[in-house]
Amino acid sequence: MYHSVPADFTASKAELYREVELQLKGLIEGERNGLANAANFSALLFDRLPDLNWAGFYFMDAASGGLVVGPFQGKPACVRIAVGRGVCGTAVAERRTIVVPDVHAFPGHIACDAASRSEIVVPLFQNEAVTGVLDLDSPLPGRFDEDDRVALERLVATLSAGSDL
Repeated sequence: MYHSVPADFTASKAELYREVELQLKGLIEGERNGLANAANFSALLFDRLPDLNWAGFYFMDAASGGLVVGPFQGKPACVRIAVGRGVCGTAVAERRTIVVPDVHAFPGHIACDAASRSEIVVPLFQNEAVTGVLDLDSPLPGRFDEDDRVALERLVATLSAGSDL
């Protein structure tokens, strides 16, 4: 059962991610619908993690072979992204998480929101196939680090294991 608690931005990053993981598990318990779980997870991250201006998903689209926007929180987003293009498409092509301290220094960055300065993109896997990505943007340069990468990969694995994505 999910219970909301006020965001505590004074907690350590490790404590904050532990709280988010507990809340995510409560949100997806007994619910396999990937779209519903992704929607709640993006809202949870946007609400709980400090200094974000976008949190959401892009999912693989079988018809186009690229990514299409999924549930998110933030300003309107780019609808489609080709594999290999921008941070999201690169994460799919390379099958790995990409942390970008300065999006202006990332070749081919797609600026959906001019306020974004840093980004982290975590691929979602089902049966070894990339099914999409979690994309977080921040208006602060250098917002994401190795601790975020490790924690977000764990959270995405939890979401993927508990959902039909």
